[in-house]
Amino acid sequence: MATKIRLQRHGRKGYAFYQVVVADSRAPRDGKFIERIGSYNPNTNPATIDLNFERALYWLQVGAQPTDTTRTILSREGVCLKKHLLEGVKKGAFDEATAEAKFQTWLTEKKQALQSVKDSDREVNKAAGKARLEAEKEVNKVKADAIAQKKAALAAEAAKKAAAEAATVETPTEETPSTEEIVPVIVEEAAKTE
Repeated sequence: MATKIRLQRHGRKGYAFYQVVVADSRAPRDGKFIERIGSYNPNTNPATIDLNFERALYWLQVGAQPTDTTRTILSREGVCLKKHLLEGVKKGAFDEATAEAKFQTWLTEKKQALQSVKDSDREVNKAAGKARLEAEKEVNKVKADAIAQKKAALAAEAAKKAAAEAATVETPTEETPSTEEIVPVIVEEAAKTE
């Protein structure tokens, strides 16, 4: 039976994640499989890979053929390198301790590189956040200045109205006779006309 190490799609439309499975090459993509050896989520930054290293190495050694994408995933995780080093041990190119030392060196370098990428992404995001905050502060400052100018203009206008009203109240106008003065005059005129 020809076995393949391939991806099995899961998730919803526009947000796919994959299971890394060992399956018969004749089985459908999302159909029956022999063993699930990991998962791959490309939606995170960087992509999340959870892989059972020992089982993936076993299946490679017994002849399972990875697809192009899974070969990339296995190489990234070091499974292909480990298989290559073990083949060198079988052929007598070097001993097992040397192979393990080479693999551990590669693994630590890989972890450091991945951590540096994560740190640089975090710094870029932090700098972008600070830039957005400063831009927002500038916009808010401009808005606050505009509102302050508008309030000052309204206050000046209100002060002018108050001053105009006070001036109209204080200006002497013709004295109009009060009702107490008008009533006796009307009564006298009414008496004369009778």
